Amino acid sequence: MEQQQLRELLETLHHELEQVGTVDEKTGQILTSLKGDIAKLVNEEAQDQEGQENIVGRMNEAIEHFEEEHPRLSITIQHVLDSLAKMGF
Repeated sequence: MEQQQLRELLETLHHELEQVGTVDEKTGQILTSLKGDIAKLVNEEAQDQEGQENIVGRMNEAIEHFEEEHPRLSITIQHVLDSLAKMGF
């Protein structure tokens, strides 16, 4: 997958994150982490193995957290993870 396609997918994820309405404290923390991770991926700052594993772990947690109340968001996060896996993350 090309970087441009990943950027477009990350933009979609960012848009989905912005659509989440009122949230509890845990959801707010997850959203903040995901937004930071998106910024790192877009700016290609997550190059080391540990940084990549941390991002993937947080995204997996987010999928579980959002699965029931925000299924579109969970699906979008899963698409990002699939794309990252294809890129060797």
